[in-house]
Amino acid sequence: MSTLSARPVEDYTAKDYKSDLKPIWCPGCGDFGVVQAIYRALANVGRPPHEIAFISGIGCSSRIPGYTTAYGFNSVHGRSLPIAQGIKLANPDLLVLCAGGDGDGFSIGGGHVAHAIRRNIDITYIVMDNQIYGLTKGQLSPTSRRGLATVSSAHGAMESPVNPLLYVLGYGAEFVAQGTPADMNGLAKIIEEGIRYPGFAFINVQSPCVTYGQEDQMLKAQKATLQTLESLSHNPADRLAAMDLAQAYGEKLYTGVFFRHAKPGPTFERLARERQDAQRSTVKSRADVLNVFRLKKP
Repeated sequence: MSTLSARPVEDYTAKDYKSDLKPIWCPGCGDFGVVQAIYRALANVGRPPHEIAFISGIGCSSRIPGYTTAYGFNSVHGRSLPIAQGIKLANPDLLVLCAGGDGDGFSIGGGHVAHAIRRNIDITYIVMDNQIYGLTKGQLSPTSRRGLATVSSAHGAMESPVNPLLYVLGYGAEFVAQGTPADMNGLAKIIEEGIRYPGFAFINVQSPCVTYGQEDQMLKAQKATLQTLESLSHNPADRLAAMDLAQAYGEKLYTGVFFRHAKPGPTFERLARERQDAQRSTVKSRADVLNVFRLKKP
């Protein structure tokens, strides 16, 4: 996050970001691990809760803001990113997090992702991807595998799944990562890196739905099959290599940072502030000229 380097880091613990509201997810839901990883990441970053805004959409994952002590806003389905962008532009000094699910982010809200990326607003977008609509009782989602039988696809899905990693890499995202609560330390580290990155950061989290998900997607299975990108000696500065690895989405579980731009571009909010300053300077100059003319009048 661009404002972190100019601020002293304070001592906080994960508990400082945990609210008194008790989660009501199904026992064993992957989102329990995700929120714990977020607590750890925020404690390491060291920003006080009142300087953090957490925006979400609709779905099981979108309950997360209420479980933190940060300012939270539970928006409508698929609209978390536009609201998060507005908050960041209104107050660029806030640390802004955005959370949602695969349905929230890549179905009704899919059109907003591309524009948040191209603007490069300093937001960390965490998508909890469980390949199913959990809150509405197990319907097909954009990332569900082809052939999956659900209550909305009784004879099996006919569409290919959306690949979130290729999606955001193709649109030019400067920070792209994937994690799982099956590796809590790794997930907390990835979220912290995303928060610290000075620009739009996308983190896909393979967070299984224990009620409607598939057996091979549960935490035990993930723990046995995941491969860290670090163990593969992946260079996160290489976008083409990242896109090549991202093609294995749905077949292999790679965790870590797929891509991190070596030279981050300017953020939208920084450019907006610079333009505002330039316009104020222009207005002041014009006012000075008019004052000179007024003084010359007889």
